[in-house]
Amino acid sequence: MSERTFVMIKPDAVRRGLVGKILSRFEDSGLSMVAMRRLTVTSDISSALYAEHDGKPFYQKLLDYIHSGSVVATAWEGPNSVKLARKLIGATDPLEAAPGTIRGDFGLAIDENIVHGSDSVPSAERELGIFFPDLE
Repeated sequence: MSERTFVMIKPDAVRRGLVGKILSRFEDSGLSMVAMRRLTVTSDISSALYAEHDGKPFYQKLLDYIHSGSVVATAWEGPNSVKLARKLIGATDPLEAAPGTIRGDFGLAIDENIVHGSDSVPSAERELGIFFPDLE
């Protein structure tokens, strides 16, 4: 079943010049990019994206980080794209992420884990709507 997922390359990966390397992982997996944009995340976008974490101890640090530089937001399409993207991305903590995953190969710290990927089809739909409201 073909579906869409959202992947965001975070500020540290953009600063470190890893955008091309990260995008190629998704392209090499067989997913098709259907949208991409580079932007600085506004407070409105970050509060919508991270609403589920509001009130948690790490929430402000998460916001500070995502506002610290530009990101590259992408939409990908393909069979089981959400699960495939999550597998490519790896565990949240780079120290626990398997070698060969994006976080395992490029991540430096859990609070700057270089990439965000939707964790479910409903999350993907919500996140794609935040970053690509006109995407059909």
